[in-house]
Amino acid sequence: MTSDQPRLIGLIGGISAESTAYYYQTLNRLVRERLGGLHSARVLVWSVDFAPVAELQAKGDWETAGAQFAEIARRLEAAGAEAILIGANTMHLVAETVQAAIGVPLIHIGEVTALALRSLGARRALLLGTRYTMEMGFYRDRLAAHGVEAVIPGEADRVRLHTIIYDELCQGLVSEASKAEVLAMIARTGAVDAVVFACTEIGLLLSPEDLAAPVVDTAIVHAEAAVGFALETSRA
Repeated sequence: MTSDQPRLIGLIGGISAESTAYYYQTLNRLVRERLGGLHSARVLVWSVDFAPVAELQAKGDWETAGAQFAEIARRLEAAGAEAILIGANTMHLVAETVQAAIGVPLIHIGEVTALALRSLGARRALLLGTRYTMEMGFYRDRLAAHGVEAVIPGEADRVRLHTIIYDELCQGLVSEASKAEVLAMIARTGAVDAVVFACTEIGLLLSPEDLAAPVVDTAIVHAEAAVGFALETSRA
């Protein structure tokens, strides 16, 4: 590979397939905007079957899930990937396991989200995601380390949002009724400095223009970080 080629990104996708298509389109759009013409992203995609992964999530068997994702990351690295993306917020619960298994960087979605929030001056951010992301510490603690308090919807809204994500968005179903429900959830949570689409499918349902508060779409900032890494001119 010549030194002027962008770095090769390895994307663990299929979690869900809907958001992976969004990632792929975003990565290629960003590279084209930066380089122009016919340029596109250099990316390897390993798309998992999401159903068994979702079963492990529901059982709380994160150890098995982590081992599986670590093996995928190793294979992507062996195929030439120079950084790894996990194309989902929830599966960053196993990010440390994955990073420990590889010798290239894992670009952490929670880290780039925290930096994006700080760039907005946000101190109180509403998380919209799966129940795992909203309720478990792996994500909220990372934001807190950057001085950002994570605010989450009430329990009934968290349950409903989780259902919308898995039963609708992950299966390619986008409805105006569900959009109205989620907007109502946001209105019920009170004052925040920003709203985080902390599930990579949320951007399929809502757009920043739907909200008064600033929005961080995690899939987009994750892709932006990957493209920034890929197009760095200096190589370590």
